Amino acid sequence: MRGSLDGLGSSAPIGAMLPAIFADDDLAHRFVAGLDEVLAPFLVVLDNLDAYFDPALAPLDFTRWLADWVGAETEGIDPGVDAAGAAGGGVGAGAVPASTEAGGIGAGSGPASAAGAGRAGALPAELRLRAAVAAAARLHRVRGTRRGLSEAVRLVFGVPPEIRESGAAAWHARPLGPVPGDRRPHLHVTLRLPDPSPADHHRLDTLVAAARPAHMPYTVEVIASAVAERTTDR
Repeated sequence: MRGSLDGLGSSAPIGAMLPAIFADDDLAHRFVAGLDEVLAPFLVVLDNLDAYFDPALAPLDFTRWLADWVGAETEGIDPGVDAAGAAGGGVGAGAVPASTEAGGIGAGSGPASAAGAGRAGALPAELRLRAAVAAAARLHRVRGTRRGLSEAVRLVFGVPPEIRESGAAAWHARPLGPVPGDRRPHLHVTLRLPDPSPADHHRLDTLVAAARPAHMPYTVEVIASAVAERTTDR
């Protein structure tokens, strides 16, 4: 339920439904007017119920619940600070960035594009939360793939990661050609941030552990500029 608002009118006032005998009864109308004030928030929610299930329009606290409902990867996204004003608001608190639906999941996984994506990291945490919820169903379809991992990291940090993996594919005109990739399975994820902190490393490690291919050994690295700061092995 949303909180009550002073002066919020009811979309279905009880006074208009009273029998004709009470049509001119001032006491009856004043009595049911008090009930209208209590019921108005419920009716407003029901009248706009579809918007509550749209991550671009839902109130912030309801969006957090939607994230749990659809299993969105939101580790490290905390919109409580830069969206505190939305706590008591209604529908229409934010919008999903256009890049969420624009694809480009696998694109931009190299050093050049990662360095140029710092501006995306400036998106408020609330917008990144809404984008993660909106993309959850699509990410579940590519979970455990390079594409899905890259997009999951980008939605949380606002920056596409650099991914190196042992797997590969190739074809040869003749049989018994060289086998591509490495014999030892491994995954390494590098994230370049303007001002990384130990918390960023923990967030990335937790996110990669959840979104990587099952049973794939991995390492994560958070770096500033070209200097590696932290590496974790699994």
